[in-house]
Amino acid sequence: MIYLYFTKRFLLIFPTLFIILLLNFFIIQLSPGGPIEKFLSQINQHKITNETTENTVKNLDVKNLSTNNFGSKYQGSIGIDPELIKQLEKNYGFDKPITERFVNMLKKYIAFDFGESFYQDKKIIDLIIEKLPVSISLGLWTMILIYAISIPMGIKKALTNGSRFDITTSSLIVFLHAIPAFLLAIF
Repeated sequence: MIYLYFTKRFLLIFPTLFIILLLNFFIIQLSPGGPIEKFLSQINQHKITNETTENTVKNLDVKNLSTNNFGSKYQGSIGIDPELIKQLEKNYGFDKPITERFVNMLKKYIAFDFGESFYQDKKIIDLIIEKLPVSISLGLWTMILIYAISIPMGIKKALTNGSRFDITTSSLIVFLHAIPAFLLAIF
């Protein structure tokens, strides 16, 4: 009986993960901003340098930037050559249908290829490895702190059921659960 329950719960991991990936993918696709908008804003602010151009987009023709582009879907594209925008879309894969981009993303994730950061010019896996010690440390200290408080308080609450201590700590716990975790973590 317990093996059947465990097997069902384990097999639910895969559709749940797929739905999470699907929702995240579409939220990111529909949200404003991205690598093309970043590049266009750099052009519009005249802060584009040869190094940024080489790192951000390889082999682009940035000669003709004075064309009007009122029908574009990008906010900063007015005055930018439509051919440059098409080259940018091709370099970042935005010229492909959304379903093909999603399938390509899944294939890369299965191979642990998370791509490169558009904003830090580093591989995502390198960024994860760089931040992993801090995350593990915070997770371990949080777990130690939670168990050091929760176990003794749970024992005390069980021994003094209905007392002033029990009611006060229950109220405090309900209050702290109402505060979002990210805000509580800052405090």
